[in-house]
Amino acid sequence: MMLERLFSLDYRRRRLLARAPAGPLRDFLATPFADGKVPCTETRYLALDLETTGGDPQQHEIVSLGWVCLDGTRIDLGSARHRLVRLAGAMTGDSAVIHAITDDEAATGVALEEALRELLAALAGRVLIAHHAKTELGFIGQACARLFGGRILSPAVDTLDIAVRRLNRQRETPAPGSLRLGTLRRQYNLPRYPAHNALSDALSAAELFLAQLAQCPEPPLLKNWQFRQ
Repeated sequence: MMLERLFSLDYRRRRLLARAPAGPLRDFLATPFADGKVPCTETRYLALDLETTGGDPQQHEIVSLGWVCLDGTRIDLGSARHRLVRLAGAMTGDSAVIHAITDDEAATGVALEEALRELLAALAGRVLIAHHAKTELGFIGQACARLFGGRILSPAVDTLDIAVRRLNRQRETPAPGSLRLGTLRRQYNLPRYPAHNALSDALSAAELFLAQLAQCPEPPLLKNWQFRQ
């Protein structure tokens, strides 16, 4: 019990809060995290997706952010946001092919600091939803350390992690490409959206999470579906 308390997310949040400088990151950390003992159907979420210039948070930049909030099992479309980000460097050719955002379009975007301030204010008190949450947490964490002088920590559920755990319980091996966001959505008969747009991918992850949740015989507790950071 003592070790569980010492390594709990909320304990770690309070430790980070004590060291965080004044600013949007400290304001985010000052908001208590969701109770892990509450059923997933009663939790407040924010589904997030990022488009980036590459896969390494230490070398590559965030190109755009998209997010939408959920209150329990209800998606609040009025909360949806999509932010293009002005880049410090040039757009890489490979990433431009994937997300179709040009240098000229990125130049019309907002500063990353402004986008992060808005995101952190929306995320406070909510649980992050993402497909392969390690990517979103890695890039947001690196940006917060650079711009706000501290580490970020957030409770999260990962739709990819949920799918992998389900296959492991069934002792099945995933087929190549079967764990991609669009492929998993088709398994639940969800509509097809344009890929590699941060907002539509955030909405896709939100809907996939609700479909995964609906297949449970009874609502799982948040702590049992929480992605381990």
